[in-house]
Amino acid sequence: MTESRYAAAGVDLEGAEAAKRRIAASIGAARTALSLGKIGAFGGMVRVPEGFRRPVLVMSTDGVGTKVMVARDAGRFDTVGEDLVNHSVNDILVHGARPLAFLDYLAGAGLSVEQIAGIVDGVARGCRSHGMALAGGETAQMPGLYRPGDFDLAGTIVGVVEESEAIHGDAIVPGDVLLALASTGLHTNGYTLARHILLERLGLSLEARLAETGTTVGDALLAVHRSYWSALAPVLGRIHGLAHITGGGVPGNLIRILPEGCLAVVATNSWTMPPLFALIGKAGEVSTEEMRAVFNLGVGMVAVLPEGEVSAVRAASTAAGVDSWVLGEIRTGERGVRFA
Repeated sequence: MTESRYAAAGVDLEGAEAAKRRIAASIGAARTALSLGKIGAFGGMVRVPEGFRRPVLVMSTDGVGTKVMVARDAGRFDTVGEDLVNHSVNDILVHGARPLAFLDYLAGAGLSVEQIAGIVDGVARGCRSHGMALAGGETAQMPGLYRPGDFDLAGTIVGVVEESEAIHGDAIVPGDVLLALASTGLHTNGYTLARHILLERLGLSLEARLAETGTTVGDALLAVHRSYWSALAPVLGRIHGLAHITGGGVPGNLIRILPEGCLAVVATNSWTMPPLFALIGKAGEVSTEEMRAVFNLGVGMVAVLPEGEVSAVRAASTAAGVDSWVLGEIRTGERGVRFA
């Protein structure tokens, strides 16, 4: 049989069709009672849940950065999809929104059907764990733009919140407490610097064991980005503000929710930096300021709340298996974040 010109150019249509069938199965397994329409349609549909008086849709789009390069080099394609979903859930959780639907975008070249299916299976697994519909997405083969085996992954989430219950941070006042919720590692930020230091500067392989973490380099870097939905959803009404600690670290993200006249003071002695971050900082000779600006340093989410609500929110976090601690406080002062 003569090879098609498209296949000769690097696009495998037969493989793409096989991948679509596998993806359809993943989408089917991640439909919810709110799902409408057919799998494979041009657009995904979900109903807005009943019971809202003034429903507000909350949307966010993001990716997982160069963590995909670690997944590629490790040959592990089943976790970055879950990373993407959890990251996105956290981004709308900070506004008090319930996740409704997710759309993923996977672009690359030379990926096998199994690799594509593994990535989308991770997305579907993340959606199922949040009772959220995987409404559809796009898989694009782009040889020439991507080298064989390379790929990028992004997604869009849609959530809903009652307008009167949306969290904006405007309720934050001096006297409020900063409560930290622990991360599971780098999450999905700072991988360009982490890879440079661990893999290039130190010359470690992904299979090398790290005495500091008790895991391989690959396992440490591919630890799944934690979702804080189960820890915080039961107590959202007790919280004045939430900051998802992503690129920019604590200072770059906490300031985004602070009203004028509110200074967030972070107590540096309130927690010990996890070993992976300490290793990266020491081996790379990275300044404290840059470490704080690039990595989460073990703090995946910061809740700002009245002192009287701390016990209840910590109890909910503990029940969800997430460690938490008092990170600092809000004081009267110029809007900003200070470490003390």
